[in-house]
Amino acid sequence: MHQPAIPHLAAADPDIAQLVEGEAARQFEKVRLIASENYVSTAVLEATGSVLTNKYSEGYAGKRYYEGQQFIDQVETLAIERAKAVFGVDHANVQPYSGSPANLAVYLALAAPGDTVMGMALPAGGHLTHGWSVSATGKWFRAVQYGVRKDTGRVDMDEVRDLARAERPKLIFCGGTAIPRTIDFPAFAEIAAEVGAVLVADIAHIAGLVAGGAHPSPVGHAQIISTTTHKTLRGPRGAMLMSDAEHAKALDKAVFPGLQGGPHNHTTAGIAVALAEAARPEFREYAAGVVANAKALAEALTARGFDLVSGGTDNHLILMDVTGKGTAGKPLAKALDRAGIELNYNTVPFDPRKPFDPSGLRLGTGAITTRGLGTEQMPQIAEWIDRTATAANDGDETAIATIAAEVKELLSAYPMPGWA
Repeated sequence: MHQPAIPHLAAADPDIAQLVEGEAARQFEKVRLIASENYVSTAVLEATGSVLTNKYSEGYAGKRYYEGQQFIDQVETLAIERAKAVFGVDHANVQPYSGSPANLAVYLALAAPGDTVMGMALPAGGHLTHGWSVSATGKWFRAVQYGVRKDTGRVDMDEVRDLARAERPKLIFCGGTAIPRTIDFPAFAEIAAEVGAVLVADIAHIAGLVAGGAHPSPVGHAQIISTTTHKTLRGPRGAMLMSDAEHAKALDKAVFPGLQGGPHNHTTAGIAVALAEAARPEFREYAAGVVANAKALAEALTARGFDLVSGGTDNHLILMDVTGKGTAGKPLAKALDRAGIELNYNTVPFDPRKPFDPSGLRLGTGAITTRGLGTEQMPQIAEWIDRTATAANDGDETAIATIAAEVKELLSAYPMPGWA
């Protein structure tokens, strides 16, 4: 059953309660490899389900537009101070509702419509809000995009420098949503300084690895750092903006009143709890385990003939082209879901297929590491993925069901926060 228990919900709305219980069971029984997902602790669940959701708090601590903030101000201040301590930054804003609004606040704070901005192209592993054409950031700003080398699958910093020199962007974004390799923050900072741009490090995917010392930090290189608070950081679904002292005021004004009203105080509390957890020694062990599992899984997949973008991974994320297995990303992702393995289909660099039916899969090891799986289980997961690809190609749903049963049996030995 869901933990904390939900007896009041079950009595008031059994339909929703049944769906919540079903989702909890699904999360317990499946190998969850979606790189942007994780399991929060029961403490985070309790904070996000608390009476803090009842309170409006437009403004910032000590400067609110509603009365009754005696406890809310303390919650938000704790979250801010913990973020500053965990990441070693001058300033933190914990109010953005999610990663995209956080990035929009950066544009509002530092750019005007029509200004040139630079980010990683979405098909190469960047994010929609880094200037991609279908995003508001690509429609309202003059966006130029860098990618990766076709022969290595990695960012060519010489090409980034040449593009920056030619285009002179006001903002340069580094980071993204499907980057399996270490982000070279010092090299990006050198380029940004040369062309007079502000460097924004979007560490949404790797924030927990940065906090846990398993990935280099952008602090001291990027003036602004944007991140979600879920993914590898294991907090609730929210976001933060961090910066040096120079850009603090502009960012705060962009978040409120520029883009949003009252913060979600229950989420702020959950962020504070997650940051306290990230400051503990065991979180460093967790972050190292995430990377070790990703490397082991990448090696096992490579041994089974899967084509990994850039040849492997340095972090939590694996991106692979599955067309060599006689399939495409979407049908294999759906077959894997039936087999008890949850991930997402994804474009790969220079993908000849359409984004809604791409060539690749994206995997991440954040959630399975939280469950306690280690490097010794990664060859088994790779074997399940390979068997599922073969079964799907053969139309063998019996074989897929057998794999799902094996997955469920393995995971029964690994506890899950939120399920008892």
